[in-house]
Amino acid sequence: MSKPSDANELNSELEDLVATSDTGARKPTGLARNLLMSIAAIWSLFQLWIASPLPFLVGFGVFNSTEARSIHLAFAVFLGFMAYPAFKRSPRDHIPALDWILALVAAFCAAYLYLFYAELAERPGRPTTQDVVVAVTGLILLLEATRRALGPPLMIVALVFIIYSMAGPYMPGILAHRGVSLEALTNHQWLTAQGVFGIALGVSTSFVFLFVLFGSLLDKAGAGNYFIKVAFSLLGHYRGGPAKAAVVASGMTGLISGSSIANTVTTGTFTIPMMKRVGFSAEKAGAVEVASSVNGQIMPPVMGAAAFLMVEYVGISYVDVIKHAFLPALISYIALIYIVHLEAVKAGMQGLQSSNPPRPLLRKVIGFMTGLLLLMALSFAVYYGLGWLKPALGDAASWVIAGALAVVYIGLVKVGSRYPELELDDPNSPVVHLPQTRPTVMSGLHYILPVIVLIWCLMVEHLSPGLSAFWATVLMIVIILTQRPLMALFRGDGNTGGAVRQGLDELWQGLVAGARNMIGIGIATATAGIIVGAVSQTGVGLVLADLVEILSMGNLLLMLLLTAVLSLILGMGLPTTANYIVVSALLAPVIVTLGQESGLLVPLIAVHLFVFYFGIMADVTPPVGLASFAAAAVSGGDPIRTGFQAFYYSLRTAALPFLFIFNTDLLLIDVDWLHGTIIFVVATIAMLIFAAATQGWLLVKSRWYESILLLLVAFTLFRPGFWMDMVHDPYRSIPPAQLEQSLERLDKGSNLRIQVAGEDDIGQPRTFFVLVPVPEGADGAERLDKLGLLLMQDGDRTVVDMVTYGSPAAELGFEFDQEIVEILAPVDRWAKEWMWIPAILGFLLVLGLQSRRRPAAARA
Repeated sequence: MSKPSDANELNSELEDLVATSDTGARKPTGLARNLLMSIAAIWSLFQLWIASPLPFLVGFGVFNSTEARSIHLAFAVFLGFMAYPAFKRSPRDHIPALDWILALVAAFCAAYLYLFYAELAERPGRPTTQDVVVAVTGLILLLEATRRALGPPLMIVALVFIIYSMAGPYMPGILAHRGVSLEALTNHQWLTAQGVFGIALGVSTSFVFLFVLFGSLLDKAGAGNYFIKVAFSLLGHYRGGPAKAAVVASGMTGLISGSSIANTVTTGTFTIPMMKRVGFSAEKAGAVEVASSVNGQIMPPVMGAAAFLMVEYVGISYVDVIKHAFLPALISYIALIYIVHLEAVKAGMQGLQSSNPPRPLLRKVIGFMTGLLLLMALSFAVYYGLGWLKPALGDAASWVIAGALAVVYIGLVKVGSRYPELELDDPNSPVVHLPQTRPTVMSGLHYILPVIVLIWCLMVEHLSPGLSAFWATVLMIVIILTQRPLMALFRGDGNTGGAVRQGLDELWQGLVAGARNMIGIGIATATAGIIVGAVSQTGVGLVLADLVEILSMGNLLLMLLLTAVLSLILGMGLPTTANYIVVSALLAPVIVTLGQESGLLVPLIAVHLFVFYFGIMADVTPPVGLASFAAAAVSGGDPIRTGFQAFYYSLRTAALPFLFIFNTDLLLIDVDWLHGTIIFVVATIAMLIFAAATQGWLLVKSRWYESILLLLVAFTLFRPGFWMDMVHDPYRSIPPAQLEQSLERLDKGSNLRIQVAGEDDIGQPRTFFVLVPVPEGADGAERLDKLGLLLMQDGDRTVVDMVTYGSPAAELGFEFDQEIVEILAPVDRWAKEWMWIPAILGFLLVLGLQSRRRPAAARA
């Protein structure tokens, strides 16, 4: 009899957990509640307004980036004080008078840049007493809002950097600097776009909010439940099926979610009890959900808001960020499904009873291939059809495309109306029937349209992320308002008025939920801006580079390990977005600099993905992994053991960053389609072998030497160049005086590795490597001229005499009076991929050894 009340109590606890971490734990009543929800909805509408073309069409409500950031933060801190209580014992059912005052003052301080923009623009760098008072008050209240919304860690880190900025002359040894006055600090941090109102808050304002709002509206419309049902209908009947479905459902939810904790609770309340039913322990069921939900943070297009930050910090297009991040994320998910399969095989689990009518395997394959070919043909027709239509129709193309989209949407809703509405089952009920695949998929196809529009705008139209999310959100608003009335119309229910009211209510809830989900992100990006501002104002980045170099003794692998550990430690208390901002600001330049000095030339995007991966791993890692605590609350397991198990499942995610630092092919950097496809297939096989090695099971339980051999096989498939470099050196040394001749001999597009000796920004001696692309040119002299380099022989030394301004050489870091120490030219040798052959033979050996034991194991 107590089960329903227990379930209600658990749901209440989970709501509180998500609210505490994401949306605010306070639930006031009456006027305060209506005001809180109204301001949240107004924030969402404001963000939609500034993202749309409307302000420019009507000539009203146009805000520049600084003004928009100021208003954005004003909403965030106001709602932060309203929605988050000061202490655990503080009231939850009403808002104390002090919090009203703090909210209003904090909002005024944040909006100060907007309210007094013209006055501030007239006196840059010369703050008045009023400016300083407002800035100091704003910084203090921002830190308090951070403590409430995100806990003490980020607040403490930001406070340390503020103290460091001002106490520079009193710092010991290499940490000492000139120091910053209060006026200079407040001006830099609050009154310019260098600190709080910097790039991070700009990204939150321009891009992140719209993607979070889009995800909230999609969820309120019923897409979250649809994704879960589709995953279960497709995979639930396989071995350990609910766990595989949990991975896929969490992956689909993660595409649009910016929070691993919310993702864990949203999908976990349904998937974890189902996993326990087929034989997973409470800890393993929770760990699978945590591992898959946290993996949602590395899955494009949102990547927990980090994708948009990378655009600004790395200086590449959003499409390029997605391209580089996609393959490792996909490989990681495929490997997690395989890990779940191995767990099921080890425990002899079965799936749930399928509701689909039995079909021969051949019919399944033919059906799948037919569907795939139809989808490819449709994609081909749409892509080239629109490519032909737009020039033909001119200005009317947008209206025709919108009309066609409306027709497709109404058609998909009509198809969905023929099937019963999806209801969320109670996973704790005694019997659970898996939904049939066809009716489940067909009932919600219209939910996929906004996602297609989003991806189309980003990838094909090359619109900005903000404008792409705007158009996808507009379509989502249309769907949320019209889907239920259209369903009622097509089904002949006759309750169209009630359906309209329900659509309006879901839109309102979506607008409010989107804004409340953004409170923490808005505050986090602003506070992380304090740290970024302190780095730029004090030069602490150079100090940190020296410190890491001393600790790692110049060893690049040790330096990467130190960076990974620091990312994990910071991530334990910081949300994904803030952690990425802090670690990338502090450590990404260090890795690039020390990599150049040791000869490993790492692309900047690889470094940023490296620190990002380890930052999100902290959501898993005990003792603070919040996603593990959320999953344990659902499963009834021990949160620390759940965290360790999830970390064990996530080892593949921890290994990937090291692999793509040393083998950038995995990020699809400078590879063609054919090479990219081969890399995807081989890397996926390698990751599956790695998963089998760490799980200690391939066909049967692995012996210790088999696991070691499988790890070697996986490493070789991932990084064949490691062994090939031992067999044959990839470069030959050329005297620096022969640079012109070397450029003449090499083909266009080849690269020379050049070691350069010079000075760093503060006059210290520095030696580093540069990867120089060979340009077009009839001879070596012309190619050297196109690089923008003029060299001079000074005895035995080859010295840079002049670097043309804005030339490729200047961009690569060449400067006057540097010495060319060594030139390394590529040599003709066997392709590194030949090393895959011994790796495959090693894998076949393990397969042979285990297959011989398999019949005996089966009899046992």
